[in-house]
Amino acid sequence: MQFKITKEFIEILNSKIEEKDNQWILENVFELHHADIADVLDELSTENAKYVYYLGGDEVQGDILMDLQEENRESLIDTLSTKEIADQIENLDSDDAADILGEFSEDKIQEVISQMDDDEAAEDIVDLLNYDEDTAGGLMQKEFLVVQLNWPVNKAIMQLRKQAEDVERVMNIFVVDEGEHLLGVLSLKRLLIANSSTKIAELYNSKNIISVKTSDSSEQVSNVMEKYDLVSVPVVDYQNKLVGRITIDDVVDYLKEEADKDFQLATGISDPLKSDAGIWKISKARLPWLIIGLAGGILGAQVISGFEVSIFEHPELAFFIPLITAMGGNVGVQSSAIVVQSLARGDQNMGGILGKIWKETLVGMLNGILLSLIILGIGTAFGGFDIGLVVSTSLFTVIVVAAIFGTFIPLLLNKYKIDPALATGPFITTLNDVVGLFIYFSIGLFIFSLLK
Repeated sequence: MQFKITKEFIEILNSKIEEKDNQWILENVFELHHADIADVLDELSTENAKYVYYLGGDEVQGDILMDLQEENRESLIDTLSTKEIADQIENLDSDDAADILGEFSEDKIQEVISQMDDDEAAEDIVDLLNYDEDTAGGLMQKEFLVVQLNWPVNKAIMQLRKQAEDVERVMNIFVVDEGEHLLGVLSLKRLLIANSSTKIAELYNSKNIISVKTSDSSEQVSNVMEKYDLVSVPVVDYQNKLVGRITIDDVVDYLKEEADKDFQLATGISDPLKSDAGIWKISKARLPWLIIGLAGGILGAQVISGFEVSIFEHPELAFFIPLITAMGGNVGVQSSAIVVQSLARGDQNMGGILGKIWKETLVGMLNGILLSLIILGIGTAFGGFDIGLVVSTSLFTVIVVAAIFGTFIPLLLNKYKIDPALATGPFITTLNDVVGLFIYFSIGLFIFSLLK
């Protein structure tokens, strides 16, 4: 049953920490899953969290460390000696250990590695640190089960027992040749029911083996695992040698991080922020897009001032300025969000891209017609047929243009290797505000000149 943290539990725990009732803490906290223990520690003050954390052994401490919120993990790591860090990461999967060390300076990484007792684990971690964190090599772990093609079943089982000591989750058994080239996968069931003298070559599956290369991006890895419904995927180098595996939990973590980053970009925050970030850092992350919004507002004001005479002659035009800017921004964000979502899923072909532009244009035209008819009636009722015609025609044009911009801009950003999520935030809304106002007053000036 899933553990739920309550206010009462945290209050009792804090009192037990003050009383230094270690026995109660060990029985009521460390009997929980390490992910739940991490959640409990996240609810405590830094000092109390450290107290509880140090009561655990090296093995559970390493797992807790990985599940803590990033800022809490950093504060705990700062209190550990390099030897204590080395002892704890030896109990983690190699990819998790590399993630922790990747946040350190080069000197501290070398110091921790030198303190590790397990030379093989240290080599695996060093190998992983050489890969970019946003590639398959940076996501993979070095612990996996592997058998050679020419082994008989009895030898394979004996070797797998040794390997399983370091593998937390057994998902696949990979088959390689003597040169460690990936050949296929082996069913555990077939291995268990086969005769002890049967060769692995007679049992394994070599058809439609899905793998990724160490240089493949994390996004490519997630797309592959989603497309083929994989819980684990082997990682090979350019010689097709098996060097690691990526499990679904690592991909889920990556997708969550990307979703958080895209959400921040979409809301106008240029740098990732932690919950305990300082005021200056938060301000610095938000300021660039606020400046863009400010510049857009100034441009919008310039557009309005350029049509000052028209507004003076037809002051009712000013009543509908918020409508035009709001509708343009909303439609642009809707269209850009659809395209950004498609790009995130790996849709890069030109046919699909042109199809999306055309489809969003048609959607914009349909919505524009319906909304324009509504505003024609409202505008006519409040300001006469002239203003109703101006506002409805302008609204239709602005909606269609915003739909095209909202589709095209994220594609353009993606082409130049800029995160297209930027297009769903202040960038697109500011652009549509300025362009929408220009369209509105230009159409108004044109129609009023015709109706004179």
